[in-house]
Amino acid sequence: MALSYNVRFWEIRERAGRRKPFMVRRWTVSGLEKSESFMTVGLADSRRSKLMTAARDGQPFDEETGLPASELRTLKQRTTWYDLAHEYIDDRWARTPGNTRRTLADALATITPALMRPGATYAEPRVLRRALYSWAFNKNAWEQEPADDWQHALDWIKHNSLPVSSLAEVDVLRRALDALSRKLDGKPASAKTARRKRAAFNEALNTVVE
Repeated sequence: MALSYNVRFWEIRERAGRRKPFMVRRWTVSGLEKSESFMTVGLADSRRSKLMTAARDGQPFDEETGLPASELRTLKQRTTWYDLAHEYIDDRWARTPGNTRRTLADALATITPALMRPGATYAEPRVLRRALYSWAFNKNAWEQEPADDWQHALDWIKHNSLPVSSLAEVDVLRRALDALSRKLDGKPASAKTARRKRAAFNEALNTVVE
């Protein structure tokens, strides 16, 4: 994530015939134009004023999204663990050898069900595990839609996954680490397996820090 203080604002542009005709334009140091469109000129002007206030307050802007740092933090706080893990696999896949891919998928499929909202328990944990390991964390499978029972499990995961920010809570992190040391049936996993999964989890956590 590259941040820049070199932000250039332009006047609101009206584009006749569009459903949202009023466009707020701004430029980042990368030279790429960022824009947002609104139904009314009032909404567009309000958004432009908010962005300009952030710049005057000394906030850096993200070159990729064009958002000020405060908005970017808020957006990241709403990101769920499942979304982050899925994005992590997408980013790492092409430069990761086969054995490491399987290790990552295994670790993420183990820990993800443990990072759910309080009281959320899926009725078929083995189906959930297979949907995560064989589809959600296997980029080769993304070219096809998941089977119906897998899709149901993944929809449940998306709905119940905790936000990434919750990993700052000690009890949540402890629950995650405990899951990595156990098998699907709840019995203790081997020390070697637990260490391998923890290493993969730590690497994914580095993405959160970044």
